[in-house]
Amino acid sequence: MDVPFAVLRFFQSGGVFMYPIVLILAIGLAIVIERYTYLSVVGVRNRRVWKRVLPLVEMGKYDNAGEVVVRSNAAMSKILGYGLQRVKSKASGEEVQMAMEEGMMEFVPRLEKRTHYLATFANISTLLGLLGTIMGLIDAFSAVSGSAPADKANMLSASISVAMNTTAFGLMVAIPMLLAHAFLQTKTTQVVDSLEMATMRLANLISAGIEMDRSTR
Repeated sequence: MDVPFAVLRFFQSGGVFMYPIVLILAIGLAIVIERYTYLSVVGVRNRRVWKRVLPLVEMGKYDNAGEVVVRSNAAMSKILGYGLQRVKSKASGEEVQMAMEEGMMEFVPRLEKRTHYLATFANISTLLGLLGTIMGLIDAFSAVSGSAPADKANMLSASISVAMNTTAFGLMVAIPMLLAHAFLQTKTTQVVDSLEMATMRLANLISAGIEMDRSTR
């Protein structure tokens, strides 16, 4: 029971600037949970589609591969679908890859959406903590200015201790948020790299298939 009361006293002694930091913390947590869930689901769906499409493309069954991507809502399906549609029009491997790269330009911003807010929130929480501390110090020096000399040191040290709570809380919010930002950026990069690998592999397989068809004629 002492821990909740200690946390409550810590929060109450921090002043009004603790409340916007709590709000930033809540919004940041919501973004972290939403982005992590979204990226995890996208990654699983992409791998599932790629495992089904790759064998079909290797066997030259482009129509069957096209049917697979049409039935899926995964980002991988949409991007590969652009390339497989160009295959039907007898496009070259380079044209197929360009079509898929255009699809990448559509989906990559969705993967990176809202993640950059975490770094901004971390900076804001740090600055709010510093601002709360400065305002607390101003109030502390104003309060002790009319006190007896014997009491000034004790009152000032107590007021400074209270004022530093805001900075401490701002840093406690900012540091995990920066770590979450770095983690989500890494996860986003992994998804983007997997999409780029799939588009390049598909374009190479289609180019090889076109060259094989020409050599057998």
